[in-house]
Amino acid sequence: MSHSRNPVLTGEDRRLVAQEFAELYAKGSSIRGIATQTGRSYGGVHQLLTEAGVQFRPRGSARLRTN
Repeated sequence: MSHSRNPVLTGEDRRLVAQEFAELYAKGSSIRGIATQTGRSYGGVHQLLTEAGVQFRPRGSARLRTN
């Protein structure tokens, strides 16, 4: 059984993808949502967002709080 993987991102390609993910995150997408949408792992998306200098939202901030 063969698993297809995303290519390893390096150099300018990595910077561009990190910036694209940062824009999605800034518009309200979750890390998990970006991962699902792009076929990348949660950890990989988180790493790219970190490299892009993203300031992360508090956990669960997208959920409506009823308390």
